[in-house]
Amino acid sequence: MVQSVRMTEPDVAGRLARLRPRMADVGCGALLVTHLVNVRYLTGFTGSAGLLLVLPDDVVLTTDGRYRAQAAEQLAAAGVDARVEVRPTVGGQHALLTAAAGGVARVGLEADAVTWAQQRRFASDVFADAELVPTEGLVEELRRVKDAGEIDRIAEAARIADDALAGVRPLLGSGVTEREVALGLDYEMRRLGADGSSFETIVASGPNGAKPHARPTDRRIGPGELVVIDFGAVVDGYCSDMTRTLCVGEPSEDVALRMAAVVKESQREGVAAVKAGVRGRDVDETCRAVIADAGWGEAFIHGTGHGVGLEIHEAPRVASTSDDVLVAGHVVTVEPGVYLAEHGGVRIEDTVVVTDDGCIVLTNAPKELLV
Repeated sequence: MVQSVRMTEPDVAGRLARLRPRMADVGCGALLVTHLVNVRYLTGFTGSAGLLLVLPDDVVLTTDGRYRAQAAEQLAAAGVDARVEVRPTVGGQHALLTAAAGGVARVGLEADAVTWAQQRRFASDVFADAELVPTEGLVEELRRVKDAGEIDRIAEAARIADDALAGVRPLLGSGVTEREVALGLDYEMRRLGADGSSFETIVASGPNGAKPHARPTDRRIGPGELVVIDFGAVVDGYCSDMTRTLCVGEPSEDVALRMAAVVKESQREGVAAVKAGVRGRDVDETCRAVIADAGWGEAFIHGTGHGVGLEIHEAPRVASTSDDVLVAGHVVTVEPGVYLAEHGGVRIEDTVVVTDDGCIVLTNAPKELLV
């Protein structure tokens, strides 16, 4: 039975007002938003095709006829005051943008979301009378700090993932394959109310666990083997992310128990280090020091974490190269790991909300190794 949970509504309507000063700071009289995740963030529109032109006193969303009713309904529900203009062809949409941006001297494009071919088309056909400005992170910077409604959705996605793992965990001792466990988790998350999975579910047993992003195979999970399970749910567009490492019965090697204990301590210390004002690299260093002291520094082969929201990987970064400073409202993961080709892998991950004096852990599935 799907549990009904009341969630605060995100403040979608206030986001355009926060974006416009950022546009002015980079000297843009208009911004063309082409990254569909950013279109959704600014308007609530979830269609698979749409271009959003943001001007100082106007907002235009153009899409095709498939989304005529949906776009109008979603923008109205979000309280976003924008024009929805439906054109059946890309050429018609581009002509509309040309007219809407008439007289604008500098039009910003999202540098990370525009292809070379698109940029040439925008320069020659759509905004021929304007200077095109490559912009980076104008919307993404706004997305870093989550409001109460966004946090509610990530928390609900985490709760569903917790419950899905509890439902599937008993299957591990029955000789199932990695693929069967992954499919079971995906089904359970859907059954419990998720829109889908945050990413392709990872179930990696035995030697496959030494590959951090292994894909599920038809390999049967045997007794005494480490099993790395990394997965998440999506609720109303927002993702959760969690990893647990399990073992069917007692591990067949003593080193597996030590790996699990070291990674668990590293992850605990990392979560304890998260709070507003701390750099992402400091959290990474905290986790890495525990693993290095155990003699496995070179076996921790990825960053400690990343931001989570409308995308499964977004800013801020929690890594040795990160200059990001955590602030209250950031949602990040803490996921150290140890990977040894001859023994498998161990990773433990939580999604947490940064607060002024620490963090709130959203993923609460047990971290005990044994099944």
